[in-house]
Amino acid sequence: MEIAFHGAARAVTGSKHLITLTNGTQILLDCGLFQGMGEATDKLNGYFGFKPSDVTYLILSHAHIDHCGLLPRLVAEGFAGNIFSTPATMDLARILLMDSAKIQMQDAEYLNKHLREGEEEEKPLYTDDDVVKTLSLFKVVDYNEDFKIDERISLRLTDAGHILGSAAVHLTIVDDGKETKISFGGDVGRYGDLLLKNPQPFPQADYLILESTYGDSLHKDLEPIEESLLDIINHTCNIKKGKVIIPAFSVGRTQELLYVLNSLSLKNRLPDVAYYVDSPLSQKATEVLKNHTEVFNKGVQEVLKVDYDIFGFEGLRFIETIEESKALNTDTRPCVIISASGMAEGGRVKHHIRNNISNQKNTILMVGYCEPGSLGGKLLAGNKVVQIFRDEYDVVAEVRSIKSMSAHGDYEDLIKFISCQDPELIKRLFLVHGEHEVQQRFAQKLIDVGFKNVAIPEQHKTYEL
Repeated sequence: MEIAFHGAARAVTGSKHLITLTNGTQILLDCGLFQGMGEATDKLNGYFGFKPSDVTYLILSHAHIDHCGLLPRLVAEGFAGNIFSTPATMDLARILLMDSAKIQMQDAEYLNKHLREGEEEEKPLYTDDDVVKTLSLFKVVDYNEDFKIDERISLRLTDAGHILGSAAVHLTIVDDGKETKISFGGDVGRYGDLLLKNPQPFPQADYLILESTYGDSLHKDLEPIEESLLDIINHTCNIKKGKVIIPAFSVGRTQELLYVLNSLSLKNRLPDVAYYVDSPLSQKATEVLKNHTEVFNKGVQEVLKVDYDIFGFEGLRFIETIEESKALNTDTRPCVIISASGMAEGGRVKHHIRNNISNQKNTILMVGYCEPGSLGGKLLAGNKVVQIFRDEYDVVAEVRSIKSMSAHGDYEDLIKFISCQDPELIKRLFLVHGEHEVQQRFAQKLIDVGFKNVAIPEQHKTYEL
């Protein structure tokens, strides 16, 4: 048996890890879209490193696009097996993948209208028809259910505490008469998250695959989030009379922002300006989350007893049509616009940044991790000039960040997550989903707590298990 790492290998996006049994059965863990990798992004998304039609089963840890966003392309190129996930992940994947196809088709159409001499026509990675085919392959598995995929492979999913439906994947595989236990953490959430329950402990594994996004960082305490957000809105909207543009992932981060804003509203501290969520996907994702109140932690459950809509408040408006979205750019009144995507690599937020980046009255607020090569990453790095839709723009607007809003655990969270494991029984721990320099520092921390054999796979690297 062997495992190959075809994405999120010394990188943060594009999660794809392929297990191959001696009889040829192949299990793919996630099939994510590469994002924010600069000019290399399209090339990375156009080449899997394996033959999709050879993959037998796919197990999806959660519905973020960097984990599920290439599923329709996989299906279009020949994959026809089952896709196993939690019920909530399937609900989210349905809206996320349809939105992803729509954005790709719209962006391709926009770019093709502005083609310059000698440039090739843009084509989307997949269409909505490919998404429909993909959704027909989903098969749901509940948390903590021991599910028999076939006579050789058993699956258990445990709550990873990252977003709605996120799961750590635990496989028991009998291959050539030998039983092997492999655990893949997916993306691991934070202990003491604003909305969700803590990540669950899980059974002893032989091999671990662990994310490392914040493997060398410690997050700030959660308490300052309200004050930081309030300060930025007051300074921008009330003093500078400008707009706050917040790139935010439609699933997870947008709901956290709305929860904090609602909390300020309940305390009568929310500034009296207009608040917009300019993403039809975010509205749909918020409705899905409202339908899965069982995922909320005890603190949120208490708030629900006095406020049935924890994501709604006076002054909030969801923008649906493109025409309404465009109208925001000509409206000069102070406001707060929350829009996808979180790394500002696509979707409506890219247009909002383009239209507001060169005005000093405005603030662009980043609230999560961004690949260094993404637009969001370049803004966080302090670039004075950025390229948006092939044109260059001076960064005159103020750029701020609230790092404590990350949905990824820091290195203490990650070490706590795997503290249920006996390091002596772990044959190898693979670090994925992180920048290489961060992974190297995190690997040493893992060695210091007893995990002796830590590997940091390169793209397309194969290991014998």
